[in-house]
Amino acid sequence: MTEMMRAVEISKPGGPEVLKLCQRPVPQPGHGEVVIKVTYAGVNRPDALQRAGAYDPPKGASDLPGLEASGEVVAVGAGVSGISAGDQVCALLPGGGYAEYVATPAAHCLPVPAGLDLKQAACLPETFFTVWSNVFTRGGLKAGERFLVHGGSSGIGTTAIQLAKEFGARVFATAGSAEKCQACLDLGAERAINYRDEDFVKVLRDEGGADLVLDMVGGDYIPRNVKAMAEDGRLVQIAFLQGPKVELNFALMMVKRLTLTGSTLRPQSDLAKAQIAQDLREAVWPLIESGKVAPVMDSEFALEEAAAAHTRMESSGHIGKIVLKVG
Repeated sequence: MTEMMRAVEISKPGGPEVLKLCQRPVPQPGHGEVVIKVTYAGVNRPDALQRAGAYDPPKGASDLPGLEASGEVVAVGAGVSGISAGDQVCALLPGGGYAEYVATPAAHCLPVPAGLDLKQAACLPETFFTVWSNVFTRGGLKAGERFLVHGGSSGIGTTAIQLAKEFGARVFATAGSAEKCQACLDLGAERAINYRDEDFVKVLRDEGGADLVLDMVGGDYIPRNVKAMAEDGRLVQIAFLQGPKVELNFALMMVKRLTLTGSTLRPQSDLAKAQIAQDLREAVWPLIESGKVAPVMDSEFALEEAAAAHTRMESSGHIGKIVLKVG
């Protein structure tokens, strides 16, 4: 390995234009870690929040953006077993993905699924870790239940639709255009609701209510979600595109016996993330390898075009995942 690498850093808090190409020292693996030579890095909304100064990295994590990547393991730290230099992996990262090399816990790496290339594999970790932990572990989705996912054409949404369908749920999705709604239907949603001209509350109530809602919109969607939910329904909140503060009538929560919960992935312990990785390897990787579930790709940008990739993501015009080609 060389001593220095190309990377994209956040020069100061702000818009996409603050992402600048730079030179950084190549990271060394700590105990339990590997270093990956990055081929592709995924682009995600938490990267944009960090860029804007609204989402600090966890203590000890790289200040560089990038929460998922794929590539080849080139260095292995002490205490690592089951993974070797030369292995092709995709990995959930604590940060640092927008770079030619990145260090991450070995337990957060997964093999590139058979039949997928490194570009597709870079789209898996952030969304699949998030969906599995929130929809199935925290949200407890079961076969036959009615599942409402907002932002159905996003990376999270396209993943959630496919997995929920494969595990036997009835899937309802919201999206903001006819094209995006069609994408949701093509992935297995029973009903796609264009939120610009239809009320998801009415649609779900007519169906008997949502047993589980996955929401990354927040704002006035929160009280509307509560109205749209069935008795004993669960709401899992994972982001706030429209803000985290809202007025909510809790009487409805009591009458319907609702559960309101939520989580963020990045600050969770290394052990918790390792458990999610193990669950994915056992329950989801076979579905990917059999072709039943696949990442939905939107666009690819070169590493030095990270600002353009962020502009694309924040325009909300994309369907599926955006990646940076690094190596």
